[in-house]
Order: sequence, then structure tokens, then C-alpha cells
Amino acid sequence: MTGLSAILPREDATIAVIGLGYVGLPLAVEFGKLRPVIGFDIDPGRLASLVAGKDNTREISYEELAQARHLRFTSDPTDLTAASIYIVTVPTPIDAHKRPDLTPLLNASKTIGRALKRGDIVIYESTVYPGATEEDCVPVLELNSGLRFNEDFFCGYSPERINPGDKTHQLTAIRKVTAGSTPEVAATVDALYASIIAAGTYKAESIRVAEAAKVIENTQRDLNIALVNELAIIFNRMGIDTEAVLTAAGTKWNFLPFRPGLVGGHCIGVDPYYLTHKAEALGYQSQVILAGRRINDGMGTYVAGQMVKAMLRRRIQVNGSRVLILGLTFKENCPDLRNTKVVDVVAELKEYGILVDVYDPWADPDEARAEYGLDLVPEVPAGAYDGVIIAVGHRVFAELGVGGIRAFGREGHVLYDLKHVLPTYAADLRL
Repeated sequence: MTGLSAILPREDATIAVIGLGYVGLPLAVEFGKLRPVIGFDIDPGRLASLVAGKDNTREISYEELAQARHLRFTSDPTDLTAASIYIVTVPTPIDAHKRPDLTPLLNASKTIGRALKRGDIVIYESTVYPGATEEDCVPVLELNSGLRFNEDFFCGYSPERINPGDKTHQLTAIRKVTAGSTPEVAATVDALYASIIAAGTYKAESIRVAEAAKVIENTQRDLNIALVNELAIIFNRMGIDTEAVLTAAGTKWNFLPFRPGLVGGHCIGVDPYYLTHKAEALGYQSQVILAGRRINDGMGTYVAGQMVKAMLRRRIQVNGSRVLILGLTFKENCPDLRNTKVVDVVAELKEYGILVDVYDPWADPDEARAEYGLDLVPEVPAGAYDGVIIAVGHRVFAELGVGGIRAFGREGHVLYDLKHVLPTYAADLRL
């Protein structure tokens, strides 16, 4: 071996996965079946659960954890020096002003920088705006390592495509985009992921191209959902059932099957702001993307308003009434509470003086309290509510059926089925 190839990590080099959440843990497990992996996380509770064989995200089973024979967990940064490849899978949220918050990403880069050695590769999977890896993260790596980018150490980017709660489209079944800071590094990164991704890989032209590809995936979905949300608002004023319209339109082969709803989670409701932030820094004010964001961000208020109007039509005294919300997580059959927009519905209903109970058997009560100040009800009393909103389409709610859910309400209550869990005839309101 000569030149750059001589200093790049060997095929059996130890990998360190930084951040063991919905993205990092499945990655660490798959690589841990084949080669030495250090799973690093700063949450001691998370690590204790994983050491005990339990994944609180419910993405990885006890049996799958046991299969990762070469995986070990740690919160000690000094353990990272044993690795030659670092994969960063920490969150990239937005702040209260909807601006990108790179704090977790930069802190991870600082930790890795202190462990970097000559020839090491740092691969980022966290969603960012184009240029963030090389413009924001690399300087932190250089500062904390004393090494030079693309001379002493190298970088790659392979955007995560994890879909929480989806047992069909899991890590190895989703094609992986890869990129590297040099052609040789790009080939190394691509081969690394190809060793675990059955669906194959796609080597992008550059890190910036890979970053941009990731951020537009969810921006596209966000805009499509915004369109059907706006259509739902229009059709509601016309007295037309939106689902009936979408079903009819869906008979054409190229009609896209998006449905209206609350747009939360760690990706779709966040990623567009990363792209528009970078555009604004370059002097361009987004028109279409931010318009879609405004529609989707306003759906919680719209849903609450529709509920209140329906209650008034039933002559229900709104102030002091009780409403039950079924579901708090951002999507069905998943415990993920990140950026859930159900809280917007709760907050708006409370503005009307409504007493709101939230029930979600998938959600962690401690996390709901810590993140949103909400105390979930452990069980739902019968005949106690003036209104019921099915906010998340958990399978358990569908299994309750019309009678089971209607039993929660008082006589004359309003049932709002946001997720079309029940048959068309069963609900008083549908989005």
C-alpha cells in the first residue's frame, strides 16, 4: 500500500458510534455483528438499559442486541481512542426560534477530536444543511485534535434514513447514500456501509451533495403533506370529505398518496428549517418551503379550533369541559415523542379553558412530563369526556373499535378522528 491508502483504517478497524438513539443503535448493532464496535452515549440511563439488553425505543430486540457480539457500550470519552472510524448519529434539532441547533453535533465533534489519530475517518449521519460537515464540524475536529483535515484525518457523510416504528423498512433494507472528503475516502466509506446494507449503497459526488440530498428528502415530504393539509382545510369549508377525495384521485397511477395530519418528529418538521437557514445565510428568502412549514406548523391550532366549533354546535359548554386525546407520540406504533405536534393541540384546547387528558400506552410518562410538562393518564375512565380526539393511529386504538372509543365519551360527545382509525361513519369530525 502506498500514499493515502496506506494510512486509512484497515477493513477490521474498530468503529465508534457516537449517540445510541433511533439512528445510532441499529447501526452499532449491525456493525457489531461483524467487527469491534464502541457504542458511546452520554446518557447513563440509556447505557444501563442497553447493557441489560433492553432498548427503550423498541427498535432493537433483546435477541438482536445479543447477536452484536463485538459491540460494547461506554460513556467514557477516553475509550474512543481505540477506534479508527467514528460515526456521529446525534440529534440535530431546531431551537425555539426555528433555527438549527448544532450544539449536540459540535459537542460530539469536540469529543471525537480529542481522540483522533492520524489516518482516522469521521463519518456524520446527522441531518444538516449543505456544507455543515466541512464548514462547522471539521474546524472543531482540527482544533481539538491538532491534526489537519484531508492530510491527517478525513471525513465522510452518510445520511440516516431510519424510519422509527417501521419493521419493514429497517436499516439494512434501505439503500444508503455515502460520500467522502477525498475519492479514496469516499470508496472506503462506501465499502464500509456496503458490508451491512443489503439494499446497496449510492456513492454521491461529494459530502455537500449527500448533505443536500438528505435535507431535501424530508423537505419534499413536508411540502406534499402541507398541500394535502391545505386541501383538507379547503374541502372542510366545502363540506367535502377529504379522504373520499384523495381516494378517488388515487385511482390515477401517478397520484401521490399523501394524507393530511400533524407533522412532527425529528425529521420532516425540522429538516426544512436547516435548508432555509442556509439559503437565508446566502441571501435567499425561501418562498415555497416556508409556506409549507407555516401550514404544517399551524395544524395543531386548526384541529383544536375545529373541535371547539363542533362542541359549540352540540351546545356543549366549552370552558370547563373535558377532552381526551388518544396518542402523544409523533407517529403510530412508536414511542418517539420528539417534536410531537399533539402538544400544540393540547395547548390550544387549554386556551379555551378545556381540561385535557392525554392517554398513550406507547409513550414514556416520565419523558412526556420532562419534555412537555404533561402527565399522561394511566387509564381512561368511561363516560367522562365531552370530546375525544384520536391524534395518533396506534394499532391499540384501532383494536378498541368504535364502541370502545365511544365509551370514553359522555352522551352527545364529539369524536374527532384525525388519523382515520375508525370507519368513515363512526366519527363526527375527520381531517
